[in-house]
Amino acid sequence: MEHFTFTNAVVVDPEGGTQETGSLTVENGVITAVNAEQPTGNVVDCNGKYLAPGIVDIGVKVSEPGERHKESFQSAGRAAAAGGVTTMVTRPDTLPAIDTPEVLEFVSRRALIDSPVRVLPMAALTKGRDGREMTEIGFLQDAGAVAFTDCDRVVSDTKVYTRALTYARSLNALVISHIQEPILSEGAAVTSGKFAALKGLPAVSPMAERMGLDRDIAMIEMTGAKLHIDQITTARALPALERAKNNGLDITAGVSIHHLTLNELDVADYRTFFKVKPPLRSEDDRLAVIDALRHGLIDIISSMHTPQDEESKRLPFEQAASGAVALETLLPAAMRLVHSDGIDMPTLFRALSLNPSKRLGLETGRIAVGAPADLVLFDASAPFVMNRERLLSKSKNTPFDGARMQGKVLATFVGGTQVYGDH
Repeated sequence: MEHFTFTNAVVVDPEGGTQETGSLTVENGVITAVNAEQPTGNVVDCNGKYLAPGIVDIGVKVSEPGERHKESFQSAGRAAAAGGVTTMVTRPDTLPAIDTPEVLEFVSRRALIDSPVRVLPMAALTKGRDGREMTEIGFLQDAGAVAFTDCDRVVSDTKVYTRALTYARSLNALVISHIQEPILSEGAAVTSGKFAALKGLPAVSPMAERMGLDRDIAMIEMTGAKLHIDQITTARALPALERAKNNGLDITAGVSIHHLTLNELDVADYRTFFKVKPPLRSEDDRLAVIDALRHGLIDIISSMHTPQDEESKRLPFEQAASGAVALETLLPAAMRLVHSDGIDMPTLFRALSLNPSKRLGLETGRIAVGAPADLVLFDASAPFVMNRERLLSKSKNTPFDGARMQGKVLATFVGGTQVYGDH
């Protein structure tokens, strides 16, 4: 459909902070009218369901090149479309790492051919993600890298990190950081506390996150670089983040959907599908992070989609690989925040769509005339039981297997083209 109008939709506008029944007109992939007096083109009756900007998901792992058996651009793209994700911002922790323009161009070509949703690749900050020598940030930026990150590997050599941040600053490039004090957190499988001690698992103090954040704040204060923290998951890190923002530093922060909806007790019975990085936190931490999200201190929610095959998960908890798939579970899990934790829809989609778009300088994430028609139509209350075997991802490592959830994506549109659903 080149020209159509959504009618009878609850339109979620994260920029205006509203959710109101209305209409939306789309022509040639762009929103051309909001609440027009007369619908034009083909009419799509949304039957009172929610219509929101498509999700822009920062930090998606697609295992090309190197581990295509875990996830390909084709399978990840289909999963993203089914989950209402219209833009995947992909991680460079592949085999080999995306640290040269040649590898980046290979990934971009594969994505363009195979993925029904938009793909924006990130590149490594240091060669091989080894933290010893920075990558050619300028060339990688020219080749299409939207941000630079070593993912879950912390650049512990502060001289190397300073050089990389300074160079990124000169190119106005965004750096994405994982904040854990690397020595303290090495080998940890859970968060320290009474529960970890009872389970006899190697643990890390929440202070490791605070220490990592304090260091990175000092580094951007010194270099003036733009920094996004991929995940803040503990209450102890929040005051430092607030001070940094109040001091005018160019810093934003995200959190994964798993840290917003699960806690350390979910690891009971050594269930490795609940092993993520950083480890799940206490309920007090979870509630503090939700509150920070509600008040805008934490800017972005992401899936941190990390596919792992059965062989790497069906191991003793300490040895099992970290990570969970989440492209398809991101929206229904986020509905828990709406139904149980008092987050309203505009606030939720500010974190899912608008803020990640703004941080990356994209036009997406808005319900406005002239914005791309990247949209998700969903039923916020539709109940279902999650069955991991039905996921479109190649890997099925979701912690929500068997969980009762609410929220179903009915249709997904990218640039006005329907990529998922029956509407």
